[in-house]
Amino acid sequence: MNGVHDLGGMTCFGPVTAEADEPVFHGDWERRVFAINVAAGGALGSLDYRRHGIERIAPAQYLRSSYYENWLARVEILALETGLITAQELSARSFARRARCSSTSAIHAS
Repeated sequence: MNGVHDLGGMTCFGPVTAEADEPVFHGDWERRVFAINVAAGGALGSLDYRRHGIERIAPAQYLRSSYYENWLARVEILALETGLITAQELSARSFARRARCSSTSAIHAS
């Protein structure tokens, strides 16, 4: 196999280079996404089913997203499928998050 979701990656994308002194998490949001994945664990399905959640992210989105952005997309996909959240709850939460980010950006831009 040679798809974007394969554990070995795709041919011709070159080696993965590690950042010197790379932190475990680049931001608090990454730490929270990790914690959500650990806490939700089996509620999102088996390990194989959770991997399948990542494999269903559109290839272009998968490639342009960071590691934890893909983990967040997986949680959203599986939480909807398993009924942990509704599409309306996810949409409302996303709207609230975007509004907070916009107002924070406006404050810092002043």
